[in-house]
Amino acid sequence: MATARRLTTPLKARREAIIESGGEAINLCYQCSLCTQVCPWNLVRDFLTHKIIHQLQLGLFDFESEEVWICATCNACVRRCPRGVKIIDVMRALRSTLVELDISYAPEPLRITIVNLSSVGNPLGEAPEKRADWAKELGIKAFTEDTELLYFPCCIPCYDPKATGIARATASILKKLGVNFGILGVDESCCGEAIRKAGAESVFQDLAESNIATFAKNGVKESVVSSPHCYNTFKNEYPELGGNFETVHFTQYLSQAIKEERLKFTKQVTKRVTYHDPCYLGRHNNIYDEPREVLKSIPGLELVEMPNSRENSLCCGGGGGRIWMETKKEERLADLRLKQALDVGAEILATACPYCLINLKDSVVSMDKEKVIEVKDISEIVQEAI
Repeated sequence: MATARRLTTPLKARREAIIESGGEAINLCYQCSLCTQVCPWNLVRDFLTHKIIHQLQLGLFDFESEEVWICATCNACVRRCPRGVKIIDVMRALRSTLVELDISYAPEPLRITIVNLSSVGNPLGEAPEKRADWAKELGIKAFTEDTELLYFPCCIPCYDPKATGIARATASILKKLGVNFGILGVDESCCGEAIRKAGAESVFQDLAESNIATFAKNGVKESVVSSPHCYNTFKNEYPELGGNFETVHFTQYLSQAIKEERLKFTKQVTKRVTYHDPCYLGRHNNIYDEPREVLKSIPGLELVEMPNSRENSLCCGGGGGRIWMETKKEERLADLRLKQALDVGAEILATACPYCLINLKDSVVSMDKEKVIEVKDISEIVQEAI
């Protein structure tokens, strides 16, 4: 990784900086190496998590190593750790000590993303006034104080053509259900979850404060989101900053609507489908059953499980800011996941996360499997069946 200058901070001071940034969990590690054993990166490369923690304990870690930026924050290591070491917090603190000191220490794609978020409020650098373009011709109203539910799509479905189908399908379903919902469009910004895990704490704080103020001003009491990353930060991080609203993931909303018999299917989807558990929906928030309940309710659909499912789901590699960074072809975890889906004979690889959708779709193209399997968000499959 090229940097503008060498990091000259003394090693001991770097260790102390990590602890001050929230990485005090390094003191709990006793080097059992279970974290390394479950880290998905070791399927495609060496990434010795326990060794990194030990080097940080001793103040000997090379802060200019590419290993700083590898962790996808999938939470597998945290789930397995017998000492409760919050390794993701350690990695976030490690990155923050660099990014908050000088943005030039971050990889170039991440630097561009940080600048985009700081200037226009979305990671793709798109114009804020285009944020609601996905909703054109759908007749979706702007959120006002008398609106019951806010739909917050996530930046990727708002701007990336490969994922706008998520937002359009979700809004169409909510309209079909007669829900009193609206969107904030140009008034909303990125939730900031991934950029915080990438170390840009001050950028996250600015984004969060802006959204919280906007939600309060507009009287938002409940939101439904498409992205597990938005769900995680709205539910688990925004309350610490003054966020006072309820949040549900759309798969939870759909599952409840089916139980209440508000959502009924009129068409069959006669496909063999497998479901990929997103890390931030599953391991981070324990939402495993609702997505499967929705898929099982669709007439004609055959749901099959991949070898790594539920809490053992194989990460797509897009968390922790890695969705914006380069990954070598031979190290793409999404390729391994796609192979698992093909091995169980799936015609559709379903997921419930825009990041996962993008990575898995890219793998379909790069592996030349476009005629064999489709990657779809659950919302898109539900829309086909109603």
